[in-house]
Amino acid sequence: MISGFLTYISILFLLVASLSCAEKQPETFSFVQLCDTQLGMGGYEHDIQTFKQAVRQINKLETDFVVICGDLVHDASDSSYTDFKNILNGLDVTSHLVSGNHDVANIPTDTTLDYYRKTIGEDYYHFEHKNHSFVVTNTQLWKVEVANESEKHHAWFEETLKKQGERQHPVFVLGHYPLYTELPDEEDHYYNLPLPARKRILELFIENNVVAYLSGHTHKLTMNNYEHIQLVSGETTSKNFDDRPLGFRVWQVSTDSITNKFVPLELATADSIRSSSSN
Repeated sequence: MISGFLTYISILFLLVASLSCAEKQPETFSFVQLCDTQLGMGGYEHDIQTFKQAVRQINKLETDFVVICGDLVHDASDSSYTDFKNILNGLDVTSHLVSGNHDVANIPTDTTLDYYRKTIGEDYYHFEHKNHSFVVTNTQLWKVEVANESEKHHAWFEETLKKQGERQHPVFVLGHYPLYTELPDEEDHYYNLPLPARKRILELFIENNVVAYLSGHTHKLTMNNYEHIQLVSGETTSKNFDDRPLGFRVWQVSTDSITNKFVPLELATADSIRSSSSN
C-alpha cells in the first residue's frame, strides 16, 4: 500500500515538473547600442548635452546594459575622458566600452594604447549575459598592423571566438569599424576593414555561431546581412552624415529572434540643445 502510494507521488511530481518546464518562458533580454558619443565631433557642448539626453532616455527603459561602439571622445585627453566618464556614471545599468580610432589613434602606438587602457580600461575582452557571449574587439588593430599588438589581438580573437563557439552560445561581436559598408568583397576604404582581415573574420563568424556584429564609425546607418548575421553600424549621438536624427538602437534578444529598433533623442530636447549650442 505504502509502496503504491509513493509510486503515485513520484509520478505526480514528475508530471508537475514536466509541465512547469513546458510552461517556462524562454529567457529574453535587451540592450542598447550607442555609437560615437565622440565628445567634440558635433560641437563639444552639443555632444555633452546629447550624450546626457541619451543617458536620461536609456534610464527610462527596461534594458539590461549598454554598449558604446567606439569613439567615446573626439580628442583623447584627461579632460574629455573625465567629462565622458562623468556622464557615463549617470547610467543606471552596466556599460561596456569599445575603443575607436579617435580613442587609440588612427595608427595606435604603445603610448596611445597604454593611455586608453589606463584611462578607460581593456581595449579587447569578452563578457557573457544570459547564455549569450559578447566579444569586444579593438578594430584599429585590424585596420593597421601594429607591432606585437595586432598579432596578440588576432590570436586572442580567434581563440576567444572558438571557445565561445564550442559552448554553442550565440555570439555578438562588438567593434568600431564595420567590416564592410556595401559588399563583403568591396575595395579597402576609410570606412571598412582591410579585405584579408575582413575575409578571415567573416569565416570565423560563420564557424563560431556569431549572430551579430555591432559597430559605429560611419556616422550614418549602415546595415548588412551576411549569411544571416546582422551587421549594424548605428546612428550616433554626436553628428550624423546622412541627415538621420541623433539617437541609439535597442536590441531585443530571445531564443528565436534578435531584432533592433532605432530610438531618436527626444526632439524637444534636441531642438533646445541645438539652439543653446548656437548661441
